Amino acid sequence: MTEQKKVYVALSGGVDSAVTAFRLLNEGYQVTGIFMQTWKDPQLFKDGEERSRPELLAAEVAESIGIPFICLDIQDRFYQQVLGNFIKQYMQGKTPNPCLFCNPQVKWGILQSYALDQGAHYFATGHYARLEPVEDNRVRLLRGVDETKDQSYVLSMLKQSQLKSSLFPLGEMKKIDVREQAKALNLTVAERQDSQDLCFLGDIDYRDFLKRYAPVATTPGEIVSIDGKVLGEHNGLAFYTIGQRKGIRIASSEPYYVVDKDNQNNRLVVGYSQQALKSKLSAAQPNWIGEEPPKIGLVYDVMVRYRAQPVPSVLTSVSENEFRLELSRSMRGITPGQVAVLYQGEVCLGGGIIEQVS
Repeated sequence: MTEQKKVYVALSGGVDSAVTAFRLLNEGYQVTGIFMQTWKDPQLFKDGEERSRPELLAAEVAESIGIPFICLDIQDRFYQQVLGNFIKQYMQGKTPNPCLFCNPQVKWGILQSYALDQGAHYFATGHYARLEPVEDNRVRLLRGVDETKDQSYVLSMLKQSQLKSSLFPLGEMKKIDVREQAKALNLTVAERQDSQDLCFLGDIDYRDFLKRYAPVATTPGEIVSIDGKVLGEHNGLAFYTIGQRKGIRIASSEPYYVVDKDNQNNRLVVGYSQQALKSKLSAAQPNWIGEEPPKIGLVYDVMVRYRAQPVPSVLTSVSENEFRLELSRSMRGITPGQVAVLYQGEVCLGGGIIEQVS
């Protein structure tokens, strides 16, 4: 490079962000590691285990590869913007994915903004996704090469302005190669397992968390059939997801599925397999990465949750506040509170929060 560009790398204490920092350093960037100290359930570290704290692992990574390290305490803002919404959504009977809102509001909204204010040219993360330059100094968000690790879905709510100043060095890599590179560098996090839990919970059961922070959502109530017949009692609407089969515990000639949540009356609505199938959805608060909505009447691949299989769907309407989709096949598990993300081939177009299904 003719000019040494400055980049801040979001270090998490995991192998992906560690290899991201090393690769950028090796490419000639001036790299600074940055860790966001978010709010965590106080019970998470109640038994000690100080050495496994992510911030300590992140600092160790920065030291081992020889880059400056910054720990930014954003606990209050994280609690307000992410936890507050998470709890609110559950109290409304929805099942949110907080990562999709943490990314634009916190990781990019706070960390990237901080990095750019400090003179950085870019903000980088260890996400498995790719960016492709297009005309007018814009970028497109593409799926990662490693199909089993692709994370473009969780980046779908980012703005064009946020993505233009971002780098995803692992987008062209396979996970197995990332771990091999970490081992070759003798990074202590090379064998650290990927986190499968929400960062603020760790391995604490989300049901225990909700019992303490959103007790209203965990109040028992009636389980009813679609026609209103009382069949049993549920343990709290927050503990059930649309399309769920297990845990209903009602004897029947065929299994029941969760088809709806009547939050106003604290009722869990169940039905048989065919009654749980849905083929239409509406989504609110749309975010289009290209800043222009996709054309209606065309078929797009749609993911209705992280790791879900894409389903060809027709975009039947789109406005500033909402879009509607008709799926090519009926399916269970289209859940209000999750995000419906549209793809055109490898290109992630953006998405919106699922509000209604039918």
